[in-house]
Amino acid sequence: MSATITYKCPNCGGGLQFDPEKQKYACEYCLSEFTQEELERLSPEASADQTIFQSAGMAGEETQEDRKMEGTPVLYTCPSCGAEIVTDETTAATMCYYCHNPVILSGKLSGEYNPDYVIPFQLDREKATAIFSQWMKKKRYVPKAFYSEDQIQKISGVYFPYLMYSCRVEGELEARADRLRIWVSGRYQYTETQTYDIFREGDMEVNHVTRNALKKANRELVEGVLPYDMEKLEHFTPGYLSGFVAERRDMEEQDFSADVYGEVRQFALDSLKESVGTYDRVSVRRSDAQLRDEKWEYALLPVWTLTYHDQAKNEMYYFTVNGQTGKVCGKLPVDKTKLLILFAEIFFPVLLFMLLMGYLI
Repeated sequence: MSATITYKCPNCGGGLQFDPEKQKYACEYCLSEFTQEELERLSPEASADQTIFQSAGMAGEETQEDRKMEGTPVLYTCPSCGAEIVTDETTAATMCYYCHNPVILSGKLSGEYNPDYVIPFQLDREKATAIFSQWMKKKRYVPKAFYSEDQIQKISGVYFPYLMYSCRVEGELEARADRLRIWVSGRYQYTETQTYDIFREGDMEVNHVTRNALKKANRELVEGVLPYDMEKLEHFTPGYLSGFVAERRDMEEQDFSADVYGEVRQFALDSLKESVGTYDRVSVRRSDAQLRDEKWEYALLPVWTLTYHDQAKNEMYYFTVNGQTGKVCGKLPVDKTKLLILFAEIFFPVLLFMLLMGYLI
């Protein structure tokens, strides 16, 4: 199994958490704040700013046997208080429910599962809650219970795993294009057709075509918050996960390759066709797109998540907020009572009007 990591304040030994607003590590006990560079300077003996506590009986690397136990609970020991932490096979960072210190499960993100990049949370809980509340209040017929403060406070910050594809596309297109001129003279209509042979070719850089790489995640939701500003990608260090939940990928490049390759080729060919210009008719004779310098990369991207259980329907609703841009995705529940009230407000006045008109006529 994996070792557990916690990040300790160099001043007081309290647990450190990453603060999205300040982009620093903050200690909630002595209120100290540290940048990534400051932590590395203060703890030169630590690897990439880590103070590592390994639980007894646990190896630092995940074994092949551990990977086969997919879907089964995994047990860890909190390095701060010694309490047992139960997670599932893909969880890579969590919180101790007893001492509330952030815990990172180091072996989950080692070897082939070590991310290349991370986009740190830019929105803290307060800002994410405000954005979601504003989005929700624009919607009518939402159950009253959904507006409760207790419900909104259940929002959680999660780093979801994504695979990103980049390449260079070499494309070419041959087409026949017609430009028409139509006029009328006397009783006759004339059409003049000018025909052109068109050839287009070019190179295109395609960067960071992104796909959700966690099977249990709702693809519609975690891809619905895309895109992210990929200029903000940082080289991965586990410290960014401190104070948040993180999931490890359990999908591979081949799970997406056919879909992504087809999407990239089609985008390149459509771009070439659009470059042809304004003709009345365009008939493509031949087109081709070759993918060069292909590269897959693995990143953890920030998402605020919220769930709501509609007890009347016994149905669960899921929502996501992009932890960088604030884009919201999800389907809100509907309060049937509010819909019935709306129906009554419209139906009965119309009915009375029709009865009155019938009486007068």
